[in-house]
Amino acid sequence: MANRYDPFRDMDRWLTNAMRQVPSSPGMPLDLFRRGEKFVALMDLPGVDPSSIDIDVEDRTLTVRAERRSAVEDDVQWLSHERPTGTFARQLSLGNGLALDRIEASYSDGVLQLTIPVAEEARPRKIQVSHASGDQQAAVGQKDSASA
Repeated sequence: MANRYDPFRDMDRWLTNAMRQVPSSPGMPLDLFRRGEKFVALMDLPGVDPSSIDIDVEDRTLTVRAERRSAVEDDVQWLSHERPTGTFARQLSLGNGLALDRIEASYSDGVLQLTIPVAEEARPRKIQVSHASGDQQAAVGQKDSASA
């Protein structure tokens, strides 16, 4: 029986092999949420040595760099190599109203947690309205006329 040529099957096989070479998800998957007066960013960094994590803020851009080293020697023949190694970086643009000098970072169980507080001046405030009674207003009026 003769084999039929199917260009779509060949293209699918080629694309599948090419996609295996490149990770399908970013090196640092991110969850970001607000809890009260703080923003929290959670980044997955499994297998990363905590001493390789570098975090800096410059011009309202927060940059996280981390390195995952290979635990395998170079003289092996890979059968499947899906776990990325090397240096990873992720940047977040930070808006106004955040306390950049009070950002906290912790690393536990392969997850980097960044806590970014809202700046005091950016927090919503209630302004108390004082109410003067009629007697107080009359007394203020008398003081004003006596000074004149």
